[in-house]
Amino acid sequence: MFRIDAGSAGKYCDGMNRRSFVQLGAAGMAAAGLSGMLPARAEAAARTGGKKEHSVILLWLDGGPGHMDTYDMKPDSPAEFRGLWRPIRTNVPGIEISELFPKQAQVADKFSIVRSLHHDTGDHFAGGHRMLTSKAMGVSGANNAGRFPSLGAIITHQRRHLPSEVPPYVSVPVASSIGLRPGYFGGNLLGVQCDPFQTGGDPNNANFKVQNLNLAKGLTIDRLDDRKHLLKHLDQMTRAVDSSGTFSAMDRFDQQAFEFVSGEKARLAFDVSREDDKIRDAYGRNGWGQSTMLARRLVEAGSSFVTVHFGGWDHHWNLQAGMERYLPMVDSAVSALLTDLDQRGLLESTVVMLCGEFSRTPRMNNGGNGGAPLSKGTPGRDHWGNSMFCLLAGGGIKGGQIVGSTNSKGERPATRPVRPENIHATVYKCLGIDPHLRILDLRRIPRAVLDDPTPISELL
Repeated sequence: MFRIDAGSAGKYCDGMNRRSFVQLGAAGMAAAGLSGMLPARAEAAARTGGKKEHSVILLWLDGGPGHMDTYDMKPDSPAEFRGLWRPIRTNVPGIEISELFPKQAQVADKFSIVRSLHHDTGDHFAGGHRMLTSKAMGVSGANNAGRFPSLGAIITHQRRHLPSEVPPYVSVPVASSIGLRPGYFGGNLLGVQCDPFQTGGDPNNANFKVQNLNLAKGLTIDRLDDRKHLLKHLDQMTRAVDSSGTFSAMDRFDQQAFEFVSGEKARLAFDVSREDDKIRDAYGRNGWGQSTMLARRLVEAGSSFVTVHFGGWDHHWNLQAGMERYLPMVDSAVSALLTDLDQRGLLESTVVMLCGEFSRTPRMNNGGNGGAPLSKGTPGRDHWGNSMFCLLAGGGIKGGQIVGSTNSKGERPATRPVRPENIHATVYKCLGIDPHLRILDLRRIPRAVLDDPTPISELL
C-alpha cells in the first residue's frame, strides 16, 4: 500500500507487520505505524458510549530535584541538611512547601504529596527505569536499555481500543529519560506503536509547529485522498480472496489514520497560538510553562497520557542558582495547570504527576566537586533514591494530603514507605485499570505489570 515516506514502522504487539497506506509523516507516529495503533479501538465505542476517559499528565523532572528544597523541607535540621530556603505555609493547615513555591501554596488543597517514596538507588538510569516502569530488572548506567513498558505505554496499550482524533500518547517536546529517547517512556516489549509521539520544538517559540504533523511538501489532502482511492481499486484482486474481513477492518483503521492528517482536531490541539494570552502568561512564558499548557490542550482534545519534559536538575554544585531559576517555573506551571484544569471541569478526569528519577542527598556537599570548597559556586546535592517525593493531583486523587514522612534529616522514610509501583497502582485505579494486570513478554509469558499492585489508599 501507499505510504508517506516517514521511516519503518517495525513490528507490532502481535509480532506482525500491518499494511498501512499512511504513516502520517509525523515523527513518533511514523515510527509507530499509526494504523497499527488503531485496530482494536472500535471495540471501545460500544463499551464507553463515547464518554471521555480519564487522562494523565506527567511532569517529568529529568535529573531529579531534591525533596529537601521543594516539598519536604526540614527547617529544624542542621544547616548542612536544611539547605538555603525556608518553608512557607499553604492554604492547607499543616502543609508547608518551599518559599520558592508561593503559587502552589495557594492551591495546595488541589494536590497531595507523597513524602515517603523510595527505591533506594542513586543511579540515574536505574532510578528512571524504576520510576517510569516500576521495575528494576538490572537496569543501570552500565546496562541502560529499557526492559519494560512505561506507565504511559501500558495505559496506551490498554486504551488501544478507544477511538481518538489526536495521538493517545504524547511527549512535549521530547520523551527523554536521562538522555535516552524515548528511553524508559517507550513501549519496549509492547512494541514501538506504544511509544509516545514527540512534538519536538519549543511551544514558547512564536513559530512553534509540531514536527512532521503536516503533509510532505507538494502533497495536498486532495492528492492524498486521490491516491487512497486509487490504491483501494488496486487492492481489489487481493480483497477478492480475503474471506476473513481483514481488509474491511483495516479500511476503518486506515481511515482513522488518514483523519489524523486530514482532520482539524489534532492540528487545533497542537496550535498553542489559539490560547488566550492571560492563560499563557499564567503558565509562564517559557518552554516548560507553554509545554504544560499544551499538555492540557491535548488531554482536553482526547489524549490519554501526556508527558512534559523538565530537564536539567543534576545540581551537584551551585544548587542555589539552579533552583532559583527552575523552581519558579515549576511553580507557575503546576499552579496554572491545576487551576486551569479545575476551571474547565477537567481536574476530576485528569491525573497530574510531578516527579523525577530520584531525589538528592539530604546532606549538602561543599560545592567543590573534588576541588576546593565552593570552587564550583554554592554547595550542591548528590544522587539519592532512599527518600523522594511525588506530587499527585486530580483524576480522583484526594487533595490536601501528605502521605508518609521522612526522618528528621530527610534521609529515609520514617512512616508509610511507598515504592514506585504503589504510585503506578494508584494511577491505574484512577483510570479504571486493574493494577493486577499482566502482559505477555517476548516469550509470550504473562508478566505482572506491578510487583506490588497495592495503591495508596489514603489518596483514593
